Amino acid sequence: MIARIWKAVADAERVKDYVAHFEKNVFPELRQIMGFQGAYVMEKVLDDGVEIQVMSLWESMDAIRQFAGEQVDQAVVEPEAQAVLRSFDKTVSHHEVLVKH
Repeated sequence: MIARIWKAVADAERVKDYVAHFEKNVFPELRQIMGFQGAYVMEKVLDDGVEIQVMSLWESMDAIRQFAGEQVDQAVVEPEAQAVLRSFDKTVSHHEVLVKH
C-alpha cells in the first residue's frame, strides 16, 4: 500500500470550505478509481492559520496514475480548492506503508 501525502495552509475560517470541497468533489472521484484504499484529511492548528494534510491510500503507483496522471509527484489541486487555501504544496510525497493494523 502507498500513502500519498500533500499539505496546505488555510485561514482557520476556510478549513471547513476545503473539507466541504474534498467531500463533495474529490472523494467521490477517488472512490471511482480501482486501487483507491481510503483517505484522511487532517488539521494542525498553527499560530497564524491551519495546516491541512491529506493522506490518500493506494494499492499501487498505477492506481495513483489513474488519479494524478503520469506526473505522479505533482499535486492535483482544483481551482475551487486553491481559492480557499492560503498556500499549498505543488508536489506530493509517496510512502510505502510497512505496517497497517
